[in-house]
Amino acid sequence: MRSHYCGDLREEHIGQEITLAGWVHRRRDHGGVIFLDLRDREGLTQVVFDPDREESFALADSCRNEFVVEVKGLVRARPEGTTNSDMPTGAIEVLGKELIILNKAETPPFQLDEHQQVGEDVRLRHRYVDLRRPEIQEKLRFRSKVTHQVRAYLEDQGFLDIETPILTRATPEGARDYLVPSRTHEGSFFALPQSPQLFKQLLMVSGFDRYYQIAKCFRDEDLRADRQPEFTQIDIETSFLDEHEVMAITENMIRGLFKDQLNIDLGDFPHMPYSEAMLRFGSDKPDLRIPMELVDVADLVASVDFKVFAGPATDPKGRVAALKVPGGSELTRKQIDEYTKYVSIYGAKGLAWIKVNDLAAGAEGLQSPIVKFLGAEIALQIMERLEAKDGDLVFFGADKANIVNEALGALRIKVGEDLNMLEREWAPLWVVDFPMFEENSDGSMTALHHPFTAPSCSPEELIAQPEGKLSRAYDMVLNGCELGGGSVRIHDQEMQKAVFKVLGISDEEADEKFGFLLNALKFGAPPHAGLAFGLDRLIMLMTGSTSIREVIAFPKTQSAACPMTEAPGEVSAAQLRDLNIKLRKTP
Repeated sequence: MRSHYCGDLREEHIGQEITLAGWVHRRRDHGGVIFLDLRDREGLTQVVFDPDREESFALADSCRNEFVVEVKGLVRARPEGTTNSDMPTGAIEVLGKELIILNKAETPPFQLDEHQQVGEDVRLRHRYVDLRRPEIQEKLRFRSKVTHQVRAYLEDQGFLDIETPILTRATPEGARDYLVPSRTHEGSFFALPQSPQLFKQLLMVSGFDRYYQIAKCFRDEDLRADRQPEFTQIDIETSFLDEHEVMAITENMIRGLFKDQLNIDLGDFPHMPYSEAMLRFGSDKPDLRIPMELVDVADLVASVDFKVFAGPATDPKGRVAALKVPGGSELTRKQIDEYTKYVSIYGAKGLAWIKVNDLAAGAEGLQSPIVKFLGAEIALQIMERLEAKDGDLVFFGADKANIVNEALGALRIKVGEDLNMLEREWAPLWVVDFPMFEENSDGSMTALHHPFTAPSCSPEELIAQPEGKLSRAYDMVLNGCELGGGSVRIHDQEMQKAVFKVLGISDEEADEKFGFLLNALKFGAPPHAGLAFGLDRLIMLMTGSTSIREVIAFPKTQSAACPMTEAPGEVSAAQLRDLNIKLRKTP
């Protein structure tokens, strides 16, 4: 039907008879000559219709935005003075000779170049129109290029693309499962996979020593800008490679993507232990583009009468930390109050602060309601530790360590972005040496990554003292976003049983939920390791998008709904009877 894409026409096509097919982006009537800007996935071309061709001219006159048409015509140079340097096709136009209207269109719910004036719910309800926008099409084309390069790279490294099941059984992996009732097994349910974790480990036991898959995964969790109920992973697993070799392969893949697709050299990927990341940045995915760091001051305030600081300073699970904002004394009280409200989201009960007006004047040069509680000597010691200068502002966090880390870690990012403190465009790193477990409020243990991550100790040492034991896990972080996470896996049945024991999973429960894995580990399971990248998040970062919804063709809203198809929806009583399900309404 078409000989060329609209956006591919150039000066070398002048004089050629061509056929185009696409959508009318805009119709213009200039003094008896009609111009149609014709659009397809490759771009726009201006088509001119003269009144001497009466039939095609009348059809062009009847066209409206988003009509689907086929045009036959002659490529010619635009008249002098009418070229458009902002368009790749701006040096040429097509003299339309024949026009066929393939399909008319009603007035679209929004103009493609005015999409920002309508709500996201309207655009998602009419996503098929929204997807016609050139910027969205470019992002999806870019996504296709990235997945093509990923496949080529991994297959060149000897990886095999192997699919794993979508209908599986529920396993505890940190989020709620999406459950699928079974019609043929009354009262039983499949679960949609949160990841292909167990199946890819079984592939390693099976001898497929290099596996990859661009896999759909599902998690029934509360959503944020970088989360979706269904998302896509670049899933990788290897046998007979340790963490350093896996990290090297995947780092090279990401480095190549940025170089080939964006002409960006990411530079070095430093390695940072989890403990250092939490101490300096309050986050296990620190944004190294921002120069500010958290500094502990608990030892300086442990004996002061100010219980807000002294309490956490003497609590083994507490932390008192300071965040120096260079030049931050220019912040108004209203702005400080807004930051105080912001950290409350993370559980902080308040946000103490000190403005450094004149250090030469001693404590008199410090402006804050808390200086009198700290005392002049302690306040100045804190300033010395922070290497504070006139014009700086210091924020404080004092509470349980996890609350201080989350609150000040988030505040560091917020202030850094608000004050344009980014020192570079890209800052990758590996976070390593994660704790194996984290303690719950009731004293029980939870796996920080997942229960199939190998500890850096023996089973006996793990059971004797699980607190503080490290895992062989690693996360790739870029600009404060976790791009991917992985680990060396447990390949020994006794170690897997030890981990289950620490997690309070009985032998009976382990056999019920993971018996197939434990059995597989008996039959010659090789040492193996892997990693999974969030493809949606990777594309979001590479395209400079603010949400992964911008880089997914048909995303869900933040309430996990699809306005276009109105999913999730009700099902008939007959379908429920087939599944032996009776609905119970929430009172």
